[in-house]
Amino acid sequence: MSKKAHGTSEKSVQKDLRWNCDYDTADRICNLNRHYAEFAGYWTTTTFLDYCKEAAAAGELPIKFYDSVTGELLFTAPVNRSLEDFLKESQKHGWPSFRDEEVNWNCVRCLRDGECVSTTGTHLGHNIPDKSGNRYCINLVSVAGQPEV
Repeated sequence: MSKKAHGTSEKSVQKDLRWNCDYDTADRICNLNRHYAEFAGYWTTTTFLDYCKEAAAAGELPIKFYDSVTGELLFTAPVNRSLEDFLKESQKHGWPSFRDEEVNWNCVRCLRDGECVSTTGTHLGHNIPDKSGNRYCINLVSVAGQPEV
């Protein structure tokens, strides 16, 4: 990704990130970084798990995940699996873990080295395939944006 006005993006992350994700951590991971991640399990320290339970109880699944910079839809999960399976896999690997059918390929790219980025330059995480296929381990701070208006 070429250098842009704010690291790899044109601007910093949104101020009002979902799930109480930390702004400074998100900006560093999304825009000023190409290799590093939020710490393993960070997503469990946010309000994301409570949100998942509330969404399931209200029949509001799947969950939509938006770029923390642009608000573009990047992932939708769970798709073709239960919320429990999505959360178990994410817990096992330390980061929200998405499968091919959960990726919005209009806005997400996976580079040769496995890095996952948005088409506008946001660092998302990495593809770490397993026996079931591609597994995209994505930083929650990268997909905690409010939907674009």
